[in-house]
Amino acid sequence: MDHPLIDLINARIAKAEAEGAFDNLPGAGRPLPEVADPESALLDRLLREAGAVPEFVTLSKTLAALRAELRAEGDRTRRGEILREISMLEIRIDLAKQAYRR
Repeated sequence: MDHPLIDLINARIAKAEAEGAFDNLPGAGRPLPEVADPESALLDRLLREAGAVPEFVTLSKTLAALRAELRAEGDRTRRGEILREISMLEIRIDLAKQAYRR
C-alpha cells in the first residue's frame, strides 16, 4: 500500500526538478559511496555530520584519563579501585566496539 500522500510528494519532487532545485548539487553525476550497512548509512552520516562520536571513542578517552590517574596515584587502595574501573571500562569498550561494527 502506497503512502496516502505519494501523489503530492511525487508532484512536489517533479516541480522541484523542473525548477532546477536539484541542479548543481555536490556530488552530482558521481556514484554513491559504498556503505557496509545500507540500512543505517543515513543515520551514520547524520551522526557523523553532527559531530557525534561512537561510544567507544568517548570511553577510550576516559580510559586514558584513568591510566594517567593510576600512574600518578601512590595510595595502594585507590590504585586497586582504579584498576577495577579500568577493567570494567575495557569490557565496556569491547562491547561498544562490537555493537558499532554491527
